[in-house]
Amino acid sequence: MATAQELSDFLAQVERRAFKQTVYAVRDDHAALDIVQDAMLKLAEKYGSRPVAEYPMLFQRILQNTMRDYWRRQKTRNLWTTLFSSFGSNDEDDDERDPLEVLGSEDTQDTPDTQVERSQTIAIIENALQELPARQREAFVLRYWEDMDVAETAVAMGCSQGSVKTHCSRAVRALAAILEKNGISREELGKSGVER
Repeated sequence: MATAQELSDFLAQVERRAFKQTVYAVRDDHAALDIVQDAMLKLAEKYGSRPVAEYPMLFQRILQNTMRDYWRRQKTRNLWTTLFSSFGSNDEDDDERDPLEVLGSEDTQDTPDTQVERSQTIAIIENALQELPARQREAFVLRYWEDMDVAETAVAMGCSQGSVKTHCSRAVRALAAILEKNGISREELGKSGVER
């Protein structure tokens, strides 16, 4: 079993190399630092009492999984950010408002056709979210709208981190399918309601 000093020495030894590896993968210094710190914390919390010889493989596995979590989160966040930003106005206050409120606001200077199209799209999005099973909807909202990480979401939902990832993955696929079934493709999400 490793001592606290051995764990500390191992983390100090791998920190710089892990950071460089992660920067190359995610191309963002701040995100890379967060990922490495998360991986180090996970190693210390969950595997700190393991033998020192197991640390290198455990740490690499944790680091890779943490990077995958980052990419999944970014992919989903980018999809929804693109969707909601395509409907937003130029008001500075909109950053503080709920995306669906921005979409549904009456104070835009759009044509009546554009306003009707926008309100129909809002209804489709709200219905799509309601069609999700409760656990998928809960995981999706906590992870991507409340910006909780996997561990926080797992605690909030009272399930394992693996279950959170499964629920989120299924929710994203289901929402994409529902929206596409309603005639909203990714390309159309970016175009809807912005022709001014």
